Order: sequence, then C-alpha cells, then structure tokens
Amino acid sequence: MSDKSAKLSLNGGEHEFSVREGTIGPSVVDISSLYKETGAFTYDPGFTSTASCDSKITFIDGDEGTLLHRGYPIEQLAEHGDFLEVCYLLLYGELPTKTQKSDFDYRVTRHTMVHEQMNRFFTGFRRDAHPMAVMCGTVGALSAFYHDSTDISDPHQRMVASMRMIAKMPTIAAMAYKYHIGQPFIYPQNDLDYASNFLRMCFAVPCEDYKVNPVLARAMDRIFILHADHEQNASTSTVRLAGSSGANPFACIAAGIACLWGPAHGGANEAALNMLAEIGSVDRIPEFIARAKDKNDPFRLMGFGHRVYKNYDPRAKIMQKTTHEVLGELGIKDDPLLEVAMELEKIALHDEYFVEKKLYPNIDFYSGITLRALGFPTTMFTVLFAVARTVGWIAQWKEMIEDPSQRIGRPRQLYTGEAKRDYVAINTRG
Repeated sequence: MSDKSAKLSLNGGEHEFSVREGTIGPSVVDISSLYKETGAFTYDPGFTSTASCDSKITFIDGDEGTLLHRGYPIEQLAEHGDFLEVCYLLLYGELPTKTQKSDFDYRVTRHTMVHEQMNRFFTGFRRDAHPMAVMCGTVGALSAFYHDSTDISDPHQRMVASMRMIAKMPTIAAMAYKYHIGQPFIYPQNDLDYASNFLRMCFAVPCEDYKVNPVLARAMDRIFILHADHEQNASTSTVRLAGSSGANPFACIAAGIACLWGPAHGGANEAALNMLAEIGSVDRIPEFIARAKDKNDPFRLMGFGHRVYKNYDPRAKIMQKTTHEVLGELGIKDDPLLEVAMELEKIALHDEYFVEKKLYPNIDFYSGITLRALGFPTTMFTVLFAVARTVGWIAQWKEMIEDPSQRIGRPRQLYTGEAKRDYVAINTRG
C-alpha cells in the first residue's frame, strides 16, 4: 500500500481514493468504494484498465516484452526447466527441490488414467465433433466421476483436484483426438515423462511399437511451458469468475476451456494456419501483404502482433527456435504451408510496415507451424493450448479460493435500454 491517493471531482463533490502499488508494474486506483461514495460506476469495456484481483503468479510487461512466472523469466524456465517443474512453481510459488520435484512428478504420473467408464462417455459424441466440444463436455463431467475432490473448502480436496486435472488433461485430450480420427484409445505409460506420454497417447497404435523422438518431446514440453499461464486473460478471468460462485474446480476449468475455444483467444494458432492455407503458395504472399496494409480491406494477417505485447512476444522468440529445431529434425522441406510461413516470417521481421507497427510474429504463428509439423490437425491446436493452460487456470483458481478478500464476481453495466414503462394489453397495442 502506498501513501499516494487519487482525487475525483464528480457532481460538485470531491472524493479521494487510495492508490495501491504492486511489486512491479503499474499502480492501481482502489475504486472498490466508488459506488458507495458517489453513486457512480466506472465504464471499462473488456476490463482493459481494471485490475479484478491482486495476484502473485504471473507478471507481464507488454511494452518491454517481459513475462515472469513467480518472478522467473519465461526464457529461463523454457530453456532450463520442464513443464512439471513450471507447474509446481505456478502452484506453490517456488521452484521445487530435487525431492519435491520427484514427488510431484510421481503424484501427477499416478493420476494420468481416467475412470474406465469415461471410455463409454466418449461414444456419446459424434465422430465429427470438434475435439474442443468433446473437451468441454468431458472435463465438465469429471465432477460426476470424482466426487471426493469437489469440496472447495477442503485444502486436501483442492490439492487432489489440482493433481487430477494436470494429470488427466493430456489423457482426455489424446482420447478426444483418437476418437476424432477413429483409432483406439492408448493408455498412459508411467515410465514416460509428461510430454512424451502425451505424444505416445496421440500417435501410438496397438499394432506396433512407438518410440518417442526426444527432440519432438522437448518441443512439446516447451509448447506446454510457453502456454502455461498468461495473467488475467479471457479464459483465466472466466475460471476465476466461475470459481467465485463456489463452483467445483472441474466445472470452472470446463468454463475456461469453453472461453479458450474462441478464435480471438486460444483459436488464434488455428486461425493463423488457416490463413497460411488461404495464401497457399509463396508467390501469392505479396498479394496478401498488400491486402493487410490496405485499411479498406477486411483481411488481417493472423499470428502477428499481440493485444498485450507491444514489443516482441518473449514466448515467440523461444517458439521460433523450437519451430526450426522441429522442422530440422523432421527434415520437412516440401510442405507448401510451412514454406509460406517461413517466407512470411522473413518479410514480417524486415518489412518497414510490420516493424514500424510492431506486428511481429507471435507465439500463435510459430506454435501452429510446429504443431502441424508434429502431426496434429488444426482442430487439435486449441485442445493442446487447453492442456498447457490447465495448470495456470488451477493456480489462479487456487489463489482466488485462498484469498480471504475474495467475493463473487459481479460486474456492473451502463444501462442504455428503455426507461420504466407500463404493460399494455395485447388487444390495445398499435
């Protein structure tokens, strides 16, 4: 808390509000008593200038291109850590010791199987259902299978629910994929790490051995790290809002998945690849670049620029390196979409228009290319995002539940509809 204050003049009255300072980042004006004191609300569509909570988990500085998890730069975590280490950090606030890490890995690994009845649950969906639709339904249904971890007032049950979701989300995602393509489900294998296990569940078949490529597993792990949490974005805010009502954690995560499905949020990497398909070939790039620069043309280049980052997205730098590692490992040279992507990247990094407007390739651009190279169809891209973001949602949900000042979310509105009027009998209406 700082000694600063902000003064507001409204309807001839003077009102003073305290200013709160974070560890780093912008200060905030505490307007929690605004309505009580003035009878007025603030108006902030999209809540882009409103802090809905205080949090110790993730910090973003969009102007500087900084992303910190519990104070650790994302570049260091992605380079030196693995996904489960980042999970531990987000949940508990510190990097684990060797013993803590071993114990955490063990607990997650032993929760990877889902209830056997869930196999039959999948058959209720059409084969051509979008995997995200399947994810929304199955994750929401977890509360029907795991009654012993839905009491949010019990710290032990909260911990068990957290472990279950981090562990089971890759299994459910792989099942959604297998069901979508008509192949049998592959059970998890406890001697594999998190990313390797996921790749095996997605791409192995019962009739032959599947050996995980360590370069591809490391790339998958890095994709998970880079998507693990991103402060108070739309899906995280959805999870917090749902959780503020006391809803069980499985329902809250299902709500986050539903929000993530939107093309402006988690669907951005799918949209970026669809755009590459629309361009089609390298020789058509100048035409689409010209359209992107034309203010009167509705076409927009997907996968460039970011709502928060006005500098290069720090995750994109790591993802760029990972993308080239994967393409090099797989020796992919004749994929027209990847050729378009690489040429578009080159132009965007050097074209004056893109540089001036800071329309750098973002993480969605690179992750879409990488996931395609790994063998995933575009319909699975947002599902993989959900697998990674689950730990961020859980950490944020857990922080909110344990916050003594937490209240049920209740945004206000500026009403612009009809004023009060009287009911008119139907036979007298003109």
